[in-house]
Amino acid sequence: MKFSFGQNLQQKLSQTMSPRMYQSMEILSLANTELDEKIEQELIDNPVLEMQTEGPDTDQQPKEKEKDESQQELLIEDNTNNADDFERLLDMNQDVPEFFDERPRMSANRIQESADRQHDMMANVATRSETLQDYLVAQLHERDIEPPMLKICERIVSTLSAADGGYFRASLADLLSAEATEADMDMAEEALAHVQDLEPVGVAARNLQERLMMQLSSEIPNYQHVRTLILSHLEDLQFNRLPLIEKKTGLSIEEINSAWGSIRRMDPLPCSSFIDSHVATVKPDLWLEKDDQGAYKVKMDEGPQRNLFISSRFRQILANGQASTEEKDFIKRKINSAQWLIEAIEQRRNTLLKVAQHVVEFQSDFLDNGPEYLKPLKMEQIAEKVGVHLTTVSRAVGDKYIETHRGVLPLKMFFVHGTTTDDGEDIAWSKIRIELQKLIDAEDKAKPLSDSEIQNRLKNMGFNVARRTVAKYREKLDIPSSRQRRDWSKKK
Repeated sequence: MKFSFGQNLQQKLSQTMSPRMYQSMEILSLANTELDEKIEQELIDNPVLEMQTEGPDTDQQPKEKEKDESQQELLIEDNTNNADDFERLLDMNQDVPEFFDERPRMSANRIQESADRQHDMMANVATRSETLQDYLVAQLHERDIEPPMLKICERIVSTLSAADGGYFRASLADLLSAEATEADMDMAEEALAHVQDLEPVGVAARNLQERLMMQLSSEIPNYQHVRTLILSHLEDLQFNRLPLIEKKTGLSIEEINSAWGSIRRMDPLPCSSFIDSHVATVKPDLWLEKDDQGAYKVKMDEGPQRNLFISSRFRQILANGQASTEEKDFIKRKINSAQWLIEAIEQRRNTLLKVAQHVVEFQSDFLDNGPEYLKPLKMEQIAEKVGVHLTTVSRAVGDKYIETHRGVLPLKMFFVHGTTTDDGEDIAWSKIRIELQKLIDAEDKAKPLSDSEIQNRLKNMGFNVARRTVAKYREKLDIPSSRQRRDWSKKK
């Protein structure tokens, strides 16, 4: 039965994530600058792919571009129905397009030689440094992992960021379909274990405690003491509450210090070497305008991404009957690859515009009035509105930025969790954090509010939050405990 389930899942994944589908989803995931790099590389790799340029020597290109656009209209006219998202790309016609102008004949060997020369020219150009994802995926492919499990492992890796410490912040449930079974969740848990077994040790941990436990070796002399401190007393160690640890554990101060020394030798940031020291300038993918009625409209830069077309120089090769079968096959493969790329980029554009427009419309109060007016929003809601899968929305908003009158903002910022007030109103956690900050700013510095007192005051405002939630968001705001705030007040 288990083998049958694995077969079914593998078949389902192979249907939904064919090589071309995977390429399309990859293109959707790319940030603007990454897509530009992808296009540059494709222009080098594929001699039939060209880009419309401006200048006096491009008299012929506009005609080719005009024909290319008419073909694109034929290909994308059904984009209003986006229910299956990129599924339409799988059904593209594999025949050679009929929109090539005549140019001198070039053999397949000469085409390949030209491409090789372009590769040689690029050899001295600095390449992109290996990312954390590159490093982890390479390790996964060296292991004997079944394809269905490997797919989930790769999804987990795709959520990791070296800049975020390599922590696994996502939910396993979000990486699976809405119809996922308990067996699917078990497989996802096993996949996470595979990823956590990779190097650097501690990658994909869900929190610092789990990361330190992943680095803990049973071979160290004070293993049990270190394990106890990691599992139960990290906060006490943070605030140097050694006498309290001594009282709770029965360990001596010397034993505690020794174990604490072992913890200090662990690496809380094992993925830091993958952080690119070059700070890239954020290039917004989208920007906002208001129409005559005051409604927000999402716009997108046309850019080089929409200036791609398939070169006209190869029609003679295919039409004159002199090309060998090998030459024809080579040209057809390159044409199909170029056509697919153009269509995938156009589909990325359409999907990103639709997703962003729905997000902006939902969060228009925030854009008009400020952070306090952010509303709880889940990616599932936008996926339902657009008619795509949750993972499509996740890829569409990842590493994408929108320019607004409030600055250049990441699209992910518009998705916030929340709770419900006593009146049934949905409130974003960001609103609660703002109110928490206001309470602490206005408190008596000689008698600062405890987390319980803050909890009660928030409850009086209609916010039903637990005390531990108050403590969590206080810490996220880098606000010390009431005792520390009181001590600091006395020193001033």
